[in-house]
Amino acid sequence: MPDSPKTPSTEKPLRILIGADTFAPEINGAAIFAARLAAGLVERGHDVHIVAPAPTRRYGTWTETLEGQEMTVHRLKSWRWYPHPWLRFALPWQIEKNSARILDEVKPDVVHFQSHIIIGRGLSNQAEKRGIRIVGTNHFMPENLLEHTLLPAFVVPTAIRMAWRAAARSFSRAATVTTPTRKAADFLEHYTKLENVLAISCGVDAHHYTPDFTPRTGNLIVFVGRITSEKQLDKLIRAFAQLDPALDAKLELVGGGEQEGSLKALASQLGVRDRVTFTGYAEEDYLRHALTRATVFAMPSIAELQSIATMEAMASGLPIVAANAMALPHLVHDGENGFLFEPGNVEEFAARLTDVLTMPEDELQKFKRESLKIVAAHDIQRTLTTFEAIYRGEPIPAIDIEIPAAKPAE
Repeated sequence: MPDSPKTPSTEKPLRILIGADTFAPEINGAAIFAARLAAGLVERGHDVHIVAPAPTRRYGTWTETLEGQEMTVHRLKSWRWYPHPWLRFALPWQIEKNSARILDEVKPDVVHFQSHIIIGRGLSNQAEKRGIRIVGTNHFMPENLLEHTLLPAFVVPTAIRMAWRAAARSFSRAATVTTPTRKAADFLEHYTKLENVLAISCGVDAHHYTPDFTPRTGNLIVFVGRITSEKQLDKLIRAFAQLDPALDAKLELVGGGEQEGSLKALASQLGVRDRVTFTGYAEEDYLRHALTRATVFAMPSIAELQSIATMEAMASGLPIVAANAMALPHLVHDGENGFLFEPGNVEEFAARLTDVLTMPEDELQKFKRESLKIVAAHDIQRTLTTFEAIYRGEPIPAIDIEIPAAKPAE
């Protein structure tokens, strides 16, 4: 059985070094996963060190409190990637030297890198030279990053191939390679020619979220996440505009990002601006309350390797309407806890939202409880136990392997 959240492992604690090219205070799936993984490991009694870009000009080593746990963070000198609205990268020409220095200071039992781009490349290369066990997790899709470059369109396919070759070099150094879902694992194996990539859920602590089973008194659609083009939020606003006005539905977008201005303009153009709320970057308490208040969670993105936000919505007992793309069908079992729609099909998106908003109360309650049942397989304690076994080179408990994916929508 997995250890309880407050019970340290009875085995000797590990010294774990986690490398992340994107990390708190940045808000995205990879950064959130790395912080929650680190905090959970600290809570279990392990000595956790983080290597990540400095979010400001100040860099060095100090203690930070993340997800309620203190850990040592090695912040590397970084530069803003100016085509992107907030992303900062550690300096690539210093990464080998910095990786060697930190590894020699920390002397970790295991290095776990979260992407191959810069920090993962340096740490995996230097850890291999020192005979340190290496674990790699991929949260990366080249298309998402290259969207924020100034490369002309005809160069992008070549750049994507180069990015996957670079990923293959770094991940080939790892004793174990993981990614959040089986779909994402198959994707990584296809493009890198790696074998035996494990699907391990990012996990969610359902105890932090509050389902509401009282009869609904309104129709609130909520999205939580970054307000960026990859999330396809223009499709959500267009679908919302097609809903029957008699439903008196409202839409709330919880998060910030560079698309906020253009989406507000779109909502105004479509005549629904007075019923669409843009919260900007929100505190965790507000996010959780928004999920509790909602009737349905909408996720139109076509590039989710897992979607922590969708799992949080499920832990809040929400039915989900999501694009039938990438990993979302792993979470959304069509007709059971929500509905899938053809990516980009605004009319079908609106129809599936309508299905939830007009659903009889007893059927809605079934969908809500099914979301809770499905997300239980993604409990973060299972994720922590799985990674502890991987770090030690032990067999992975069968209960921690991801459940089979649901069949896609017809």
